[in-house]
Amino acid sequence: MRYLRPVSIVIALTVSLVGTGCRSSHVDVSVENRTGEAIRLLEVSYPSASFGADSLAAGATLRNRIQLRGDGPVKVTFAGARTQFAEITGPVLAEKQNGILQIVLLGGGKADFHPDLHSPQ
Repeated sequence: MRYLRPVSIVIALTVSLVGTGCRSSHVDVSVENRTGEAIRLLEVSYPSASFGADSLAAGATLRNRIQLRGDGPVKVTFAGARTQFAEITGPVLAEKQNGILQIVLLGGGKADFHPDLHSPQ
């Protein structure tokens, strides 16, 4: 009987947190390699952080979930066999945005950005 009270308190706190919508903002990012060749030294930088991969095969997709701290543009850099080095600046991201950002790497050192982002109310 003594342990029921602490368990009840934990359950009540959990229910109250879920009920208030307490969650962190995040953006699901996918980087698709449609260059027609393997790329190397891929880096995606965004306000306050970055992620990447040593290589990404042709047709492959790299996925990452990020949390934005501050505002600023997303930038993608990579190198390929026929492309010396590409640096592409994408849309401006804002702190606490939620949603999806699809980045499609294209031949000739180009990229398309498809953001579906929402700011909290």
